[in-house]
Amino acid sequence: MTYPPSEPLSRPVRLAVLISGGGTTLDNFMTRIQAGELSAEVSLVIASRPDCGGIEKAKRHGLPLEIIPRKEFTSVAQFSQSVFEACRQQNVDLVILGGFLSLLEIPDDFMWRVMNIHPSLIPAFCGQGFHGSRVHEAAYERGVKISGCTVHFADNQYDHGPIILQRTVAIDHQDQPADIAAKVFVQECEAYPEAIRLFAEGRLRMDGKRVAVNKQL
Repeated sequence: MTYPPSEPLSRPVRLAVLISGGGTTLDNFMTRIQAGELSAEVSLVIASRPDCGGIEKAKRHGLPLEIIPRKEFTSVAQFSQSVFEACRQQNVDLVILGGFLSLLEIPDDFMWRVMNIHPSLIPAFCGQGFHGSRVHEAAYERGVKISGCTVHFADNQYDHGPIILQRTVAIDHQDQPADIAAKVFVQECEAYPEAIRLFAEGRLRMDGKRVAVNKQL
């Protein structure tokens, strides 16, 4: 099969969700899967830290879990090899970075099969060091009037791969960083499942470095 798939999958899309923090993205997916809003199954959760809060959420949901600590590997390549081998063993279709803070080297067989979400409108406020509250503090300090989130295919750089979709929010002058974060998070909870559905429905097409979204059949 070529990726992204050009035809709809005939079954729920199999996800690996990679986490480094509290697992809010994982919780969002499970809520939508259980409500019948997302035709997917979480085949694997990988945590890059043994102390991240998302581990308990994965256990509570009864999901297959592997802890692959980044600090135990001397290189990005070795760490990435371990992560993607675990994904292969579970026959994963799509790897989802859910607050995953470690850089990955994506092998050829997983190119255009790894998605990330970033809490700004890339290319604004992104790249190494821009994660969590730092993104929204930067947006506040710059005085932006619009912010939002970006779902993109990951490549071998931070927050850099081809953009799949973006959602925007209006920023009021009185909004503090925490207010911006709350507004953007609402859109993140919608955008990530939407991108997964587009992938599973065979509606994403690579056009050079750009992603085209085919209309609903």
